[in-house]
Amino acid sequence: MLVALFLPTGDAFAPKNGICMKRKLLWIVFALLTVAQGGALARDITYPPELKPPPHAAKAATLAAALLSRHHYKALPLDDALSAKIFDRYLKSLDSEKIFFVQADIDQLSVYRTKLDDAIQAEDLSASFAIFNLFEQRVVERFTYARALLKKGFDFEKQESYQYARDKEPWLKTEAEMRALWGKRVKNDWLRLKLAGQSEKSIVEILDKRYDNFLKRIIRLKSDDAFATYMNAYTTAIEPHTKYMAPRVAENFNISMKLSLVGIGAVLTESDEYAAIRELVPGGPASLSGQVNVGDRIVGVAQGEKGIMIDVMGWRLDDAVALIRGPADTVVQLDVLPVDAGPDSRRKLVSLVRKAISLEEQAAKVSIRAVIDGKQTRRVGVITLSSFYEDVAARQRGSQNYKSAARDVARLLDGLKKDRVDSVLIDLRNNGGGSLAEAVELTGLFIGKGPVVQHRNARGVIGVESDARAVVAWDGPLGVLINRGSASASEIFAAAIQDYGRGLIIGEPSFGKGTVQSVVNLDRIAKNSKPQYGELKMTVAQFFRVDGGTTQLRGVTPDILFPSVSDAESFGESSFENALPWVQIKQAAFAAVGNLKDMFPVLVALHDARLKKDKDFQYLQEDIAESKLQRKKNLVSLNEVERRKERDAQEARLISRDSKKANGKNDSPGLAGTEFASGNDSVQRDDGLQAGERKLTTELAAEKVRKNANDIFLNEAVHILSDQMGVLENGARLAARAKQGSISMQN
Repeated sequence: MLVALFLPTGDAFAPKNGICMKRKLLWIVFALLTVAQGGALARDITYPPELKPPPHAAKAATLAAALLSRHHYKALPLDDALSAKIFDRYLKSLDSEKIFFVQADIDQLSVYRTKLDDAIQAEDLSASFAIFNLFEQRVVERFTYARALLKKGFDFEKQESYQYARDKEPWLKTEAEMRALWGKRVKNDWLRLKLAGQSEKSIVEILDKRYDNFLKRIIRLKSDDAFATYMNAYTTAIEPHTKYMAPRVAENFNISMKLSLVGIGAVLTESDEYAAIRELVPGGPASLSGQVNVGDRIVGVAQGEKGIMIDVMGWRLDDAVALIRGPADTVVQLDVLPVDAGPDSRRKLVSLVRKAISLEEQAAKVSIRAVIDGKQTRRVGVITLSSFYEDVAARQRGSQNYKSAARDVARLLDGLKKDRVDSVLIDLRNNGGGSLAEAVELTGLFIGKGPVVQHRNARGVIGVESDARAVVAWDGPLGVLINRGSASASEIFAAAIQDYGRGLIIGEPSFGKGTVQSVVNLDRIAKNSKPQYGELKMTVAQFFRVDGGTTQLRGVTPDILFPSVSDAESFGESSFENALPWVQIKQAAFAAVGNLKDMFPVLVALHDARLKKDKDFQYLQEDIAESKLQRKKNLVSLNEVERRKERDAQEARLISRDSKKANGKNDSPGLAGTEFASGNDSVQRDDGLQAGERKLTTELAAEKVRKNANDIFLNEAVHILSDQMGVLENGARLAARAKQGSISMQN
């Protein structure tokens, strides 16, 4: 595993002469321009308090700049050229759809375009905060205007349309154009609710609350949020996968890697100003207490048995969570409003002892799928892995039971062998990666000893990662299911399995992230005992397959392709304008363990024949085509009659599908013990609501339906592995017959 800790040296932090005075003059000019433009609006709008750089921010920025300028794989000097890229990236991160700033704002802010480099080196962040503060003002103005429009209503007989994706459009030139755009945004929100059957009164209440919630979120933003946004504009201006992580973000990242934390064992969600319990972790303090339930709302939090109760209603969710977490074996008291109680109902006091919580829901999982093929039933073991997790600290301490993706999969494979499955499918869909060491060890479970991946650092030095201790845990038929969300470590594993000829790669082309990141603790560099500077996840190398190619940009191309649900233009490495290019190096010294290419034509033919009979797959392809058409069109009608026709046509299509399935007209072969879900789950009837606006019980019920719905791609991948076993069995029989024939001739 690549681990690096780089220390800054030399005069990287020395400010340039005269910068501070220049910054003050620029700030005065900016302030005068802002007052001139926004003075008329300020009388009617309450703006959030002006944010200022936190004490630690400037030093954290210079520490990060020294590392990025010297040790990044694509090291760029912090100069005027990079400043311009940071400026553009910052504006894009704040207003990607260009619905807040107008061209006059951009012209006004452009005075900073080539000055951000000097500002960072001078430890002066006033420019970045001036931009962020203006952004907050514009957001408040837009949503305040949106709320005002609700009092007037709309004419839905007019022939007009709304362009909902504006990321590639120019900045609007005037405030009048911006108000016209927001008029259409609000009109579209209104029309969606109207088509869903909401009354005018309900529509006004829902939208007023929605826009008010946006305003409250803006008001809750802190200086640390502004700084993190700016720093990530800096890091991603260099390369897409370099990130700045504030202390709280770094803590959550570490939790996701080790799959454990200290707390009460409850997943929280924001619901109507409350921190509501969305899920209870089995075996956690909250679940074992029997005193709290899903849907309960946490109103207050106190530390210890005699601690002062702090009202957390209206707090940001991450702030409430931070208050609930704490050291192991300490007491936290919760003021809880039961799920069905009204706001003024009696609450209950719940006292819990914090414990170490293992996030088993995110660990590797296993299931067995049975496929009926004529008179034969074949069993496929499916292992779903959502990330390549590893508790690095526990491993370094020598802990015998540290969390490890590869170790968990090895244990599951042992179970599948005892269950006598015929084949194994590793489901890596939407697995964004994780530990390189875990990817190497997981590969070793299927290929044994040998090189898994190559990497090249900024100096051009090439290294090879192998698992010298690997022992094959499964030598039978193998498949790997990937999609556009499979990235990094997932691509390393899939590429190695493909290059070694060890298994079938099935699904969509993967993400295309072929770079190595090392996490650098800025507080460790500054010798801080208390976290305040955060961490830098910095790209330090590039991955290469053992065949010499790279997963960078192109990803892994499956042996058997499924229809692509994702939009490659907006999701994946190729969607980043500054992604590293695809390159090739010398092949590593490795020997393939198999060759499956000869059976590809047969498997593809069987796959294609099955899809012609599979209505679910046909419906999915129809929906993908419709989705692509809508994305290309990028317009929605605001005429009620036209929208109703579109909605009615869509619902008629869904009803027709449901009717055919209810009458048993789906000719697709099923899995033993599996029922096909009614309807196509990729198309949902629009209720006009956004996340958090439905009742929590409704959200959870819908989530359960989606979770239990027919997984078309998984079903087909399992069938393909069944086909593979059939081909192997037929080949074995033919080989046996040929061998018998040769023996008889000799006799």
